[in-house]
Amino acid sequence: MSYHLATRKIVKEWTDYNEHMNMAYYILIFDQAWETMLNKFQMGGENAKSNLRSTMVVETRTTYNNEVKENQEVEVYCTHFDHDKKRLHLKCEMYEKETKTLAATMESLSLYIDLGKRKVTEFEEDKLKIMGEFIDENKSSFKSENLELSGRLKK
Repeated sequence: MSYHLATRKIVKEWTDYNEHMNMAYYILIFDQAWETMLNKFQMGGENAKSNLRSTMVVETRTTYNNEVKENQEVEVYCTHFDHDKKRLHLKCEMYEKETKTLAATMESLSLYIDLGKRKVTEFEEDKLKIMGEFIDENKSSFKSENLELSGRLKK
């Protein structure tokens, strides 16, 4: 597996009349896992409040591979990460914990935003360094197949 981001237990409120997790909650779990990455890169909620810089997702691609049900646990992994001067490209995979069955994937593209101007801006040098170190430490476990949004980076 790649870089572990989160483990979540599926609660009743997240399930629908089909007795499996509703699609909106897959996105919620992926979004919460993404926040783990943003905090690691010093771009999470607290940093956004103090530095007025944040990320905004501009495109996603989600696949729903196998259902998960109430009381099952899922694990989310970052399976690919890259960036350019203004964009973040991430792919995560969600697995049912007990069986290790792929439940869903989400690939996303985010922009780095100056919240004071509400405009796209470039990453600061310290953030580029943190992201570069993360990539160097984890790239051997990243997967590059089935990436739909990688062409959006401007390298």
